[in-house]
Amino acid sequence: MITMAIAAERLQVARGGTEVLHGVRLALPAGRWTAVVGPNGAGKTTLLKALARLLPYRGEVRLMGREAGAWSGRERARLLAWLGQNEGAAHDLLAWDVVMLGRLPHQSWLGAASAADRTAVEEAMRETQCWHWRERALGSLSGGERQRVLLARALAVRAPLLLMDEPLANLDPPHQADWLRIVRSHVQRGGTAVTVLHEITMALHADDMLVMDGGQVVHQGACSEPATHRALEQVFQGRISVHAIAGQWVALPNEFIALDGVADWGQAVMQEVLRS
Repeated sequence: MITMAIAAERLQVARGGTEVLHGVRLALPAGRWTAVVGPNGAGKTTLLKALARLLPYRGEVRLMGREAGAWSGRERARLLAWLGQNEGAAHDLLAWDVVMLGRLPHQSWLGAASAADRTAVEEAMRETQCWHWRERALGSLSGGERQRVLLARALAVRAPLLLMDEPLANLDPPHQADWLRIVRSHVQRGGTAVTVLHEITMALHADDMLVMDGGQVVHQGACSEPATHRALEQVFQGRISVHAIAGQWVALPNEFIALDGVADWGQAVMQEVLRS
C-alpha cells in the first residue's frame, strides 16, 4: 500500500480578496520527489505555502495521513522542513547559528544545543558545502552562499518532509547539481521532497511532476511519462518541448529546436549541470 505524505481536498486560498487556488485536490506519495511547475501566476508558491500551513486555507490538508491542524506546532516543525523564496535571517548571525535554528524543534525551551544538534548542523553544512564559512556573518556571504546556508538550515531539521520554493535561486550550475544530489539522497533515505521549480529541465529529474495553471492542478504524473511532457508543453502554450538528450529529459525553447547542433549544445549543458 502506497503511503501518501501529503494530501489535499477542496483546497482553496484567497489572497488580497482574490481566490488563487480553486478547489485543488492532490495526493503526493511518500518516499518520492515531486516537482511543482507551471507558468508565472499559476499558484505554485501559494500551494506549497498552504501545504506547509503558512497560509490560511479552506478545505483539507493531511500530512502523513493526519489532518495538518491535528499536529502540534512542535510536531509539525519536526515533521516538515521549509525553504522559501528569498528567505533570510538576521545578517549579523553567524552561518553556524543560522543553521542551528533548524534544530529548535528538537530543543527544550531555552535549552542549550545538544551533541546531536551540533552533529546535525555540521553534517548539513558539510553536505551543502558551507562548513568553511560557519563563522562568517550571513550578511557577508554572496547570494549563492546564503542560499546554501539556508538549505543547510532546512536539512538540519532532519524532517521526513522537505518543502522548497525556488531552491535553486542564486546557485551556479555546479551547485545546482549538488542540490540535485542532496534531494536524491534525502529521498533515498526514505524522505519526501516537494519543490517548486522554474528550471524545467531540473524539474524533469524528479520522480513525479505536478503541473499547475490558473490555480489548479492540470496534470500529475511521472516525469518520464509522455503525458507529462505533453502537459508541460501545453501549459507553456507550445513555447517549449521536451526532448531526450544525453540520456536525460530536457525542456528546450522551441526557437532552439531548428538550430543545427542543438543535440551537442544540450549534451554540453547536461554534462555541466547534471554531473553528480
